[in-house]
Amino acid sequence: MPDMRGALEQAVAYLTEHPAEARYTDSVATATLEHGLRVRVEGPGGASVITDMPSSVGGSDSAPSSGWLFRAALAACEATLIAMEAARQGVELSRLTVAVDSESDDRGILGIDPTVPAGPLSVRVRIEASGPDGLATVIRTATEHCPVHDTAARAVPISVEIDTAL
Repeated sequence: MPDMRGALEQAVAYLTEHPAEARYTDSVATATLEHGLRVRVEGPGGASVITDMPSSVGGSDSAPSSGWLFRAALAACEATLIAMEAARQGVELSRLTVAVDSESDDRGILGIDPTVPAGPLSVRVRIEASGPDGLATVIRTATEHCPVHDTAARAVPISVEIDTAL
């Protein structure tokens, strides 16, 4: 924890002195359809992940769905930010588990009912943690700064560029 705390303090100090360097374009995630509904997503440094859809919608169930990866990303981000905030405040976590689920309506993703959203209708984050008094404050602060949580909670502008001239 001391190494993490020191690294975070250095990052905060540096970006406080150089605020123009805090804003950047995130690394690209490039998805390529392999076959059926199986998709390979590649990113920097050889990072990759495979997604697929359940057989009920034509997939082969060979990998998690992108919706599950969204929930996994939210759970991982929440856990990471809680660990970071605990380190910043010098709080020792003895246990931390973050579980994320959501409620969806498949009529949206399948285009059956235009009034039903394609994405989740609601998302629930369940955090179980053990540590000293004041841990709830650490957790609240962390969740307020979790970028995946923030992206899901507010309207983020998305632009779509289409190139059909392959």
